[in-house]
Amino acid sequence: MHIRITSHRDPEPLDLSAFKRLAEFVLESEEVPEHTELSLAILDIEEMTALNAKYRGAEGATDVLSFGCDDPCPVEGSEPITLGDVIIAPEVAEEHAAEYDHTVEQELNLLLVHGILHLLGYSHEGDEEAAVMQERESSLLEAYAEET
Repeated sequence: MHIRITSHRDPEPLDLSAFKRLAEFVLESEEVPEHTELSLAILDIEEMTALNAKYRGAEGATDVLSFGCDDPCPVEGSEPITLGDVIIAPEVAEEHAAEYDHTVEQELNLLLVHGILHLLGYSHEGDEEAAVMQERESSLLEAYAEET
């Protein structure tokens, strides 16, 4: 798997290698083909606010956005699957961590898993879909915590 992580914040205080390890764990747990590509971007509030307005028509910053590319189903041959982009705003995550009584690391991990699951077809449009997605997020984060 190829996971590309970029930060638009300078300096970037987060350990980006930790994001890569978690993303690899999620993709492997979801049995995504080995030749899958994923992009992760870390943005500041201003950039996230602009993306949220442009693509969701929503005001203000959000914590995570996902933009899918290719269908995550297996393809013939060795053609890489470009799963898509997960974009995270750590400053918004910090606010949510305090609100939900999580650590910032827990909130960032949840956002990364949430974003990847969206790319894999999970949704939280209805109550039933939301429950399925939340259960999968919890089980992946618990399994990851046990492994590390």
